[in-house]
Amino acid sequence: MSYEERPPLRIVISDPKAGDKVVKVKVVGAEDIELKNTMIKSKDKERTELPIARINEKLADELGLKEVGVLTLRFRGEEGKRTNISFKVEINNDVPENTVQVSMELLGEVAGDLEAEAEAFRAKAWQIAVPEDVAIKLAGLQIGETFDGSLIGMEGLRFKIRGGSDASGFPMHPGVPGSGKKKVLLSGPPGYRPRRKGERKRKTVRGRVIPDPRGERRKTALAQLNVVIYYEKES
Repeated sequence: MSYEERPPLRIVISDPKAGDKVVKVKVVGAEDIELKNTMIKSKDKERTELPIARINEKLADELGLKEVGVLTLRFRGEEGKRTNISFKVEINNDVPENTVQVSMELLGEVAGDLEAEAEAFRAKAWQIAVPEDVAIKLAGLQIGETFDGSLIGMEGLRFKIRGGSDASGFPMHPGVPGSGKKKVLLSGPPGYRPRRKGERKRKTVRGRVIPDPRGERRKTALAQLNVVIYYEKES
C-alpha cells in the first residue's frame, strides 16, 4: 500500500518549560519571508514544517525562545474568536522591538491585513506531520523511549514518547507489548475514563511500540504520536 493511501503521521510536541509569559506584539507582513506549501495546514493536508517568524534578540530572551525556538502567536478576530499559529523563530536585530515579522500571505489569511496585533508566547504545544521515511525510522521505538530531534528537523533537542493513537482512534497503551491492537481490562486512561471510582471495563487499545507504517492499512495506521521535549537535567 502506498504512502498516499495512509494518513500521515502527525507528531504533537509539548514543551513542559514553556511557562505563561505573554507579550503583546505588532505583527507585520514581510515580503522576503516565504510561505511554502509544506507550511500550510488545510482540511486536505497536514503541515510538515512550521512557518517562519522573525523577531529581535530582546523579544527572544524575554520569552525564552532561544532554547527551543518555537513561538505561538494568538490573534483575536471577530466576536473574540482566537486563532493560534506556531512559528519557527529566526532572530534578526533589525526587527523593531515588540514586533514580529511573518509571511505577508499568511498574515493576510489570518488577519486580513498587512499589520495586526497579537499575543506572543513560547509555544506550549504544536503539531507537524512527517514523511513516511521518518515514520519508518521511528518504528520500533516505544512509549517512554527518546529520540533525537534532528529526525524531525529540530536539532539539539531530544523527545520522549508519551503515547499516540491510530486512524480509528484507538490509543497506544504503555502496559500492552507490541504494536498491534488488543482488548484489555482498564481502570483508567489511556483508553478508558471510568465514571465511578473502582470501575473497570474491557477496551481495545494499541500496543506501546510504534509500528512500521509499511505494514499498516489506512484504518489501522498510527495517525498521531504524542511526544514531549526531554530536558535531561530536569528529568
